[in-house]
Amino acid sequence: MIKLGIVGTGSVSHWHFKEFNQIKDVYISAACDVDEKRLRKFSTEYRIKNSFNSIDDLLLNSDVDAIVNTTPDKFHKEIAIKALTSGKHIFSEKPLAESYKDAKEMYLLAENTGLINMVNFSYRNSSGIQEINKIIKSGDLGSVKHVDASYFQSWLTSGYWGNWKDNPLFLWRLSKKHGSAGVLGDLGVHLFDFVTFPVGEIKKIFCYLKTHKEKGERIGDYFLDANDSFISIVRFKNGATGTISSSRVATGYRNRLTLKIFCEKGAVRIEFDDPVAEGNCFEITKNIESEKMRWEKKTVHQTLNNFERFIFSINSGINDQPNFKRGAQIQKILDGCFKSSKKKIWVKI
Repeated sequence: MIKLGIVGTGSVSHWHFKEFNQIKDVYISAACDVDEKRLRKFSTEYRIKNSFNSIDDLLLNSDVDAIVNTTPDKFHKEIAIKALTSGKHIFSEKPLAESYKDAKEMYLLAENTGLINMVNFSYRNSSGIQEINKIIKSGDLGSVKHVDASYFQSWLTSGYWGNWKDNPLFLWRLSKKHGSAGVLGDLGVHLFDFVTFPVGEIKKIFCYLKTHKEKGERIGDYFLDANDSFISIVRFKNGATGTISSSRVATGYRNRLTLKIFCEKGAVRIEFDDPVAEGNCFEITKNIESEKMRWEKKTVHQTLNNFERFIFSINSGINDQPNFKRGAQIQKILDGCFKSSKKKIWVKI
């Protein structure tokens, strides 16, 4: 039996509990939050007997094997370091940290301890992207030439998500003061992982970040100053080029992630709103069929999701992906985007 302690009992923690709770021989035995009311509600709902108001108390007074970190971004480093130095495996929400410097410190510590470490890039749960990765890496389609990728949401312009103006679950994502890195940190972190997983590392990037609210606009304690859209041009280490963009003002799109990879001998494309429910399908075309412009739809069996990969890694002792080192690599791209947009220059990753 693997015992888990969940740190942070906000909205995303409920998803983590439900996913881990479905896995055989896994027991969520402890929960932790600085907000006593929220902690009590969470612990009561899921019948968690051991509740703590600090990570220090949890580590000292519980027998958990691993920590599940669902706190806001600014607490990821502190909790990960305390967990690892206490001999606990750790599963962390994305992004891994607030800077590459911090992320690198975290992954080096994780490697030195030999403990299992993973970051929840949840779009890896798409079995379609897992298969695309195999196809690209096999060389069957030849070298990658160009990539086009986007991740669009519309909750700033559409009523589908509800009214963001009176909901703290949305408002904090728009405010730097509350730890948000904007759409780049929220959606871009997934998108860059999704793209570079099959295509390979980015060599250089040029990025433009845009905040669509008025300068100085605020709602209560929330200054609405985090970026809402970004567009980037990239050069990959393998010589390919690409465009990668994301926005929260994409009217008509609920949660649409799209990736197209154009290669020497063909191309693949995948598009979905939900990585599990819809992400098991993708399309492929080869040059021999290009005159007819025929794309063949492929459906693949569901692969292990990140939660299952984490538990499998603990049981096997072999750290699966995406690990902390991968999280640091993605953080380096995000840092490069901020630098590029601020200075209006190409940035080497």
